[in-house]
Amino acid sequence: MSTLDTEAAPGARNGGAPDAEAPADLRFDTVAVHAGDRLPLEQAIPTATPIYATSTFLSENAAALDAIFGGTRKGYVYARYANPTVTALEEAINRLEGGAATVAFGSGMAALHAALQVVEFAPGDVVLAARDLYGATHTLLHTLFAPLGVTPRFADCNDAEAFAAALQEEPRPRAVVIEPVSNPLIRVLDVEAVVRQAHAAGALVIVDNTFATPYLLRPLAYDADIVVHSTTKYFGGHGDAFGGSVTVRDPDREGTLRTLAKLLGAVLSPFEAHLIHRGTKTLALRMERHCANAQTVAEWLSTHPRVAAVHYPGLPSHAGHAVAARLFRPGAFGGMLAFEIAGAGQPAVYRFIDHLRLLIAATTLGDVYSEVSYPVMSSHRDWSPALRRRAGITEGLLRLSVGIEDPADIIADLDQALASAEC
Repeated sequence: MSTLDTEAAPGARNGGAPDAEAPADLRFDTVAVHAGDRLPLEQAIPTATPIYATSTFLSENAAALDAIFGGTRKGYVYARYANPTVTALEEAINRLEGGAATVAFGSGMAALHAALQVVEFAPGDVVLAARDLYGATHTLLHTLFAPLGVTPRFADCNDAEAFAAALQEEPRPRAVVIEPVSNPLIRVLDVEAVVRQAHAAGALVIVDNTFATPYLLRPLAYDADIVVHSTTKYFGGHGDAFGGSVTVRDPDREGTLRTLAKLLGAVLSPFEAHLIHRGTKTLALRMERHCANAQTVAEWLSTHPRVAAVHYPGLPSHAGHAVAARLFRPGAFGGMLAFEIAGAGQPAVYRFIDHLRLLIAATTLGDVYSEVSYPVMSSHRDWSPALRRRAGITEGLLRLSVGIEDPADIIADLDQALASAEC
């Protein structure tokens, strides 16, 4: 095999870092492996954060590598520990939420799991959760934490007296898990009051802020301890990326979170991080349109003869309207709503879904396009019918994530689909 006499392969010194004095006599197959890699940027700063698609990072020498491994110097060594593209997203979310630190995870559920582990529960401890949380959160508490001796306890956090009683019940909870906007009934929780009560009882507060986003509400501003997101949703916003994040008020919790991510391998890929970070740049613009469209659609649904109830905090009739008006961004009530088709059971709901032409039947939310979800089929499928009834989740309830399309087109599609759902 011949050598290449005219082209030196870059990056060939002992540490593998860029070096102008790389050997000039490397053979063809060696050059094919190394050529073009690890080139210096010559003081250039990229306008957009690059996708660092690499599993490992090199240092200028062994001593520098040792310092990074030892934590005495900032840097990157292995993508499971940290990646610059992921770091950029973490910084963006942390700034938006106003936290001390943010750690990204591979999914919203991985993020929630990590947030709960940060509490460092011991056997016999109690976690108090809102009764109408996301269905998978209930399942997580029952299937992963209950077997470890952690007792899930549920309460109506919108009922101040019931919540206060649950906090005082022995053993007192070590942590409280809440959603400012509940899934799927879009109930609005007074985060300020709940955090105050929970802290007085000695409990940490974990807030799943996925539905509200920091555009509407920043829970840390009301002294919540930990904020969780499924960044798959509004942060990403385009239905093409999957991820989660945990933001903490206490900087001392960051190390535990990073250790959990590293040891569990629940890390976010740089490709997903790039897409989600790009989504954060238009979050404010999209949320403004989501909120305006949802208000228009909710007002229209509230007048439709085939609709028995509309759950949207922008309607003055909504039980949480005053709380939302006080806590949320002025004039904005979110892009999520729910509505109940009058007298409908599963067959009528299925007809409605099958007749949709524009709206997408998808078990997700927060995307630029409007999405309909049937909780009985999806998010709360594992709940017993009795439990769903107690929570207010009826057979005719549908959740609607209102997109950024023209609202007249959204309404027209809902109108024709509702006509098909005649019982």
